[in-house]
Amino acid sequence: MPAAPEAAQARVEGLIRLTERLTELAAQQALAFETHRPHAAAARLDEVLRLANHYRQESAQVKQDPGLVSAAPPALRQRLIRATEAFDAVMARQGRALHAAKTVTEGIVRAVAEEVAAQRAAGAGYGPSARTTQGPATAITLNQRA
Repeated sequence: MPAAPEAAQARVEGLIRLTERLTELAAQQALAFETHRPHAAAARLDEVLRLANHYRQESAQVKQDPGLVSAAPPALRQRLIRATEAFDAVMARQGRALHAAKTVTEGIVRAVAEEVAAQRAAGAGYGPSARTTQGPATAITLNQRA
């Protein structure tokens, strides 16, 4: 059942504000990862999580009942579409930045693990009495799913 025009307009305006704020925060996070400052991406994580949850709920309601926004003016609905497209583009950018950061981090951990293993396997001394140093075993875990 379509919502009253005023209610539909208010809902679409709220969705636009929510989408634009999420887009802004996601762009800031993507920039932080791109400039190798992941700690800066975490600064507003609580707000991002809260808004993302609200966005998910609102999107699910509108998907289930498009009548909630259908009575809003077409120009306003078009603004929501443009805001959603911008959000999708920023999320794709953030995904690429996160993937790159993950790849670099995994490479660093792998290089450290290989260097530690090489240092432990190095022989001690020269000549007939030389022996291989056996240090205490230490595990380094690489999480392939992280």
